[in-house]
Amino acid sequence: MDDFIRVTGARLHNLRNVSLAIPKNKLVVLTGLSGSGKSTLAFDTLHREGQRQYMESLGMVTPLVSRPSVDSITGLSPSISVDQRPTHGSPRSTVGTVTEVFTYLRLLWSRIGVRPCPGCGEDVPPSYTYDDGTGGTGEDAPVGEDAEADEDAEGGQAPCPHCGTPVPELVMGSFSFNKPAGACPACTGLGEVIRADVRRLVDATRPVADGAVRGWHPRTAEHNAAILRAAARHYGFTFQDRTPFGELDDIQRDLVLYGVESAEFRRHFPAVQPPATVTAGRFEGVVTALMRRYADRVDDPGYRERAERHALVKQVCGECAGTRLRPESRAVTVHGLTITEAAALPLTGLADWLAGLRRRSAGDEWLFVEPVVADLAERVRRLVDVGVGYLTPAQSTPSLSAGEAQRLRLAALLGSGLTGVLYVLDEPTVGLHPSDTARLIGVLRRLRDLGNTVLVIEHDLEVLRAADHVVDVGPGAGRDGGRIVAEGTPQEVARTEGSVTGAYLAGRLSAPRSRRRGDGDAALVIRGARAHNLKDLTVRIPLGRLVAVTGPSGSGKSTLLLDVLGRAARRHFHGAGELPGEHDGIDGWQHLAKAVLIDQEPVGRMPRSNAATYAEVFTPIREAFAARSGGRLTPGHFSFNVPGGRCERCEGAGVLSVHMHFLPAVEVRCPACRGRRFRPEVLSVRYDGYDIAGVLRATVDEALTLFGDVPSVASRLRRLADVGLGYLPLGQPAPTLSGGEAQRLKLAKELGRRAAGRTLYLLDEPTTGLHAADTARLLGVLQRLVDAGHSVVAIEHDPDVVRASDWRIDLGPEGGAAGGRLVSEGEPAH
Repeated sequence: MDDFIRVTGARLHNLRNVSLAIPKNKLVVLTGLSGSGKSTLAFDTLHREGQRQYMESLGMVTPLVSRPSVDSITGLSPSISVDQRPTHGSPRSTVGTVTEVFTYLRLLWSRIGVRPCPGCGEDVPPSYTYDDGTGGTGEDAPVGEDAEADEDAEGGQAPCPHCGTPVPELVMGSFSFNKPAGACPACTGLGEVIRADVRRLVDATRPVADGAVRGWHPRTAEHNAAILRAAARHYGFTFQDRTPFGELDDIQRDLVLYGVESAEFRRHFPAVQPPATVTAGRFEGVVTALMRRYADRVDDPGYRERAERHALVKQVCGECAGTRLRPESRAVTVHGLTITEAAALPLTGLADWLAGLRRRSAGDEWLFVEPVVADLAERVRRLVDVGVGYLTPAQSTPSLSAGEAQRLRLAALLGSGLTGVLYVLDEPTVGLHPSDTARLIGVLRRLRDLGNTVLVIEHDLEVLRAADHVVDVGPGAGRDGGRIVAEGTPQEVARTEGSVTGAYLAGRLSAPRSRRRGDGDAALVIRGARAHNLKDLTVRIPLGRLVAVTGPSGSGKSTLLLDVLGRAARRHFHGAGELPGEHDGIDGWQHLAKAVLIDQEPVGRMPRSNAATYAEVFTPIREAFAARSGGRLTPGHFSFNVPGGRCERCEGAGVLSVHMHFLPAVEVRCPACRGRRFRPEVLSVRYDGYDIAGVLRATVDEALTLFGDVPSVASRLRRLADVGLGYLPLGQPAPTLSGGEAQRLKLAKELGRRAAGRTLYLLDEPTTGLHAADTARLLGVLQRLVDAGHSVVAIEHDPDVVRASDWRIDLGPEGGAAGGRLVSEGEPAH
């Protein structure tokens, strides 16, 4: 049997008739500059063909599902991809729920949990220790059997052994924040509540009749002031509509904000019935009306997003303190630990607690729970092995980075025990501190040693050096890529002339380094930061310098820079409503004109949003095409978002969705426009040989050559190239961009804004997904920002960036509860 996956004549996208042999049952790394063709080869060619062959074996292939543009692929195994797709966006999803760790915890607490009796207050022992009236002790059923049925089961009425008070039986649903039986009634299991931000709704320096309530038209303000005066007469006081809002007493403020039917106002006049009509003074209240509209428009995400941005704020639920569960569930303990306390432990801490559970268990308890604990401990161990031991089961998955989410899926693969599989992974080290990389390499080798082929797209030099086989794709990006520059062992690639990757592996190339003294003594000082795992941290950030914030994963970097400093900056400069993480204060704002937070949040959630539209370069491109049409077409005809020039069969999407039995829907190329998105008369217009569909397929670098003489286009494209996005196709849908690409796209757009004085730029691992050569180019952009008098503070793990920075702030010493401290600060060693 052939020991290689053999690819012959791969020509998809920028691949130039690529042929290569990938050794099976090895750890193989695909590397090369961003945009060189690595993902096309790994995902769009090998993985896609693996999926197609699997569907064909089931007799489920349709004529519209085509094979990749390749002459042949032999020796291909069934493939599983572990890419950087966004994490589950639901606020109800947590690390514990997606890994099933919390499912096992709920099973454990429902079977051996102890809670106080509601009658006498004495501890009620677990139901398995006494006859609960159902005729059994639980010993005759394996633990975990019928767990799904137990999820929604109604608990029986077992009597308290001390006083006889009926005590509802514990079931798994009692500990689920996604079910009424367990969810906190105040926040319905979300752990946070939406509140109106009165500071943004009302200008306290102005009277109600003259602009106090932001958003009221002057005529509306006068009309509402009359209603408020009528309400005051109804209750026997005078409403001062010409007095600044901040000087009103509590009764008048509560009337304006919450209205006559609210509990906040009725507490002042508990015996008085509210007015029956608007004329008599029936006023709803500014806050009450806002919250009613917010609740009513649940199907209007645009309105709700605007309301959250401009008038609302999320706060930790005061009833459950963010734990999501109702009080009765939070009172249940297993050996003194509540389930909310267990979910708040880092996974490493949970592993230690589980390891000691056998010693603490008495009598038959261990026999009853041993299978559950064994399975749970194994799941936790796999998560620790892939480098996410600092995460807690309670952490919300929308807050995870792409790399963290990918490592959660990787941990699940470790438990599958599959062999003979092709695993395709997309930069699993994203967001991982170098100290954790060795553990991840061990995981990849374990997958290999099970008898699988592990194909990893990666730039990390440590992973490259640990590979059995390295394939360097290049030599450049876009049209300059798509060739095999070097392949072989890491040592053989390092010796290959013409391989940029080899030069970095051998140490012949490295990122440029510089030092500057900064802006004198000007600095931002964050005092007493206590959010999440930060330990009352006080940190000085010198301004006018490139500052790297480093530390192990989970050490508190993102909390300090994004949750505390970033949110505080948005609140200080822009009046944003989101509350910053808990801290005493921040000194030094007077040295700055503004602050810009550039994180890895997606730049768009709709496939119609793409790199060109976000960078505001598509509009001048459409204008340039309209000018070439001889007046026949307008810029609107070159838009795929509106009728006119777009293909109406696919409505400008270029693809149609085909529903498959028992499998997810498959997107196939539109047969009318053949994926080109536009009508024939629009595609007939050419700009130096390109039609509008061809421009959307072109990379930034290619488009820069094409539109070099159009200043409004060239300037925007040049900024994209400068931040390392020269390889990016202009029409690449926004949801498919990685976190690093989204961040660099935001940075390029920000660079195009007119400078408004000294600016603080806050970045979250801007080198994510970049080859070392691309990192050097991005560093040049950041250095130019600092040279222009601005300040750049970046969370980073990349050693080249850290060495090139002027100042380093290192947090740790570890992640989770063992992090959150200042380990060191100062100029990095060269």
